[in-house]
Amino acid sequence: MALKPEPTAPFHSVQYALRVLETVSRHGGGVTDVQIARETGLPVAHLTSLLLMLRREGYVEQVADGAYVIGDSLVLLGSGLTRREALEAKLQETLTELRDSVGAAVYISRYIDGEVKITQFADGPRTPKVNEWVDFRSAAHASAVGKCLLTQLDQNGRRDHLSRHKIARLTSRTITSERIPFSKLDSQPATVPVLDLQEYAVGTVCAAVPLTAGSAVGCLALSLPIEHAHRLRAAADTLNRRAAPVVLSLAL
Repeated sequence: MALKPEPTAPFHSVQYALRVLETVSRHGGGVTDVQIARETGLPVAHLTSLLLMLRREGYVEQVADGAYVIGDSLVLLGSGLTRREALEAKLQETLTELRDSVGAAVYISRYIDGEVKITQFADGPRTPKVNEWVDFRSAAHASAVGKCLLTQLDQNGRRDHLSRHKIARLTSRTITSERIPFSKLDSQPATVPVLDLQEYAVGTVCAAVPLTAGSAVGCLALSLPIEHAHRLRAAADTLNRRAAPVVLSLAL
């Protein structure tokens, strides 16, 4: 199937990456970028950065004659417990690299069984994670993570969540009107990071971008101490650009 590149949307990049991986997998002896472009419909120029990312993440390898073959990361993502362990290890490695790249604690969050759940994170001495002083499950209206997840739900899903977790004022910046958050969620472009400017916790700013993998609702987020707020926009942009490998890991 021929695809038209839409590099601004991380989940579209993942669709292209999956088509590329399918093509590489069909050619056990290796396949050139020209052949990949022919079979997927993607131009060679667009494939260059995509193949570079897939090589960096270990999903493909380039052999001596320049052809591409499947890599260790793809092989490890088999089935059962081995697959889950390999996926968690790969995601943790990706999160750690992303933490170092953006200079902030980073998180993967999923909306599971009607609740906000942080499933993995990477922090460090210089990149401390946010202090969860209020359970994230009860603070979706105020946190970047929660707002990003709610953005991906329909109106009924959002109302159901807020009927179980009432909106509460957590800081002086928390919006407590249900109408305003809903309006902002509806107008939030999918490719623009959702921000939390001390709405969840005084002294902390956050950003989150959606992770679209099948029907799953998830997001990739970061947090910074308020003294580093001047870096939030740039860090959020980097987070957005680097979301594709994370989505890819979740999708496989």
